[in-house]
Amino acid sequence: MNSQLKTIIVFFLVLYSCNIVAQETKRKSTKATNVAVLEKEFIIDGLNDISHKVWLYLPPNYNSSNQTYPVIYMHDAQNLFDDATSFIGEWSVDEILNDYFTKTGKGFIVVGFENGRAKRIEEYTPWKHEKYGGGKGAIYVDFLVKELKPYIDKNYRTKTGAKSTAIIGSSLGGLISFYGGLKYPDVFGKIGAMSTSFWFSNQVNEFAKQNGNLQNTRLHLLVGGKEGESMVPNTLNIEKLLIATGFNKNNLTTKVVAEGKHNEAFWKSEFLEVVNFLFE
Repeated sequence: MNSQLKTIIVFFLVLYSCNIVAQETKRKSTKATNVAVLEKEFIIDGLNDISHKVWLYLPPNYNSSNQTYPVIYMHDAQNLFDDATSFIGEWSVDEILNDYFTKTGKGFIVVGFENGRAKRIEEYTPWKHEKYGGGKGAIYVDFLVKELKPYIDKNYRTKTGAKSTAIIGSSLGGLISFYGGLKYPDVFGKIGAMSTSFWFSNQVNEFAKQNGNLQNTRLHLLVGGKEGESMVPNTLNIEKLLIATGFNKNNLTTKVVAEGKHNEAFWKSEFLEVVNFLFE
């Protein structure tokens, strides 16, 4: 394993303790007033015994309108909205989308599902790695589709169709977003796979061949040039494989950012562009 890939693995391992670190440093909360942590928590049957919190971002005009809204499902909720719970800085999803709403009038609901800390690898990987384990991602994705999304659709004013529903994540979160979107194209019609850990298992290639002939799904692949020497080639390989399989190339974009690094600052800087492509 090359040194750059080892650095990425270390990132994962340190991320597990992100909540503990945040509590110890007692950083000030930065989440916007239209972000809440739901009282209801979820334990996913067959996955692990961890109770997961759900963070919910509602558009600024949610309470003053009768509108329905497209929904973005995201992972690693600890890192999305609040510096106080983040690993090394938040994505600022709430501030970005609030500003976007002010400028355009376009609103989104964002559902952020917390990772299971030390169980993150098993939650976000559909296949096992010989050294790092994992492999319970199918259970996690099935939960999103069969339990979490129905709960959100029942309790909030959502646009429920696939063309209005996105799944976005980074790193292993990018891998599980890619997997979930291809497995359930009738649920997630839009996929944001950012800095995706395609290296985790070669089985992703066969999975893409079997499930990649999609005409209506929109997919944004993002990768940085400073994330490890295998990251860019792996991402470009997936792009090439999907197109060969029949994925509608007009609905697919791949962005390589030469100076992009494997961190929240990079994903924060690219988040709105990903959303714009998916919902254009």
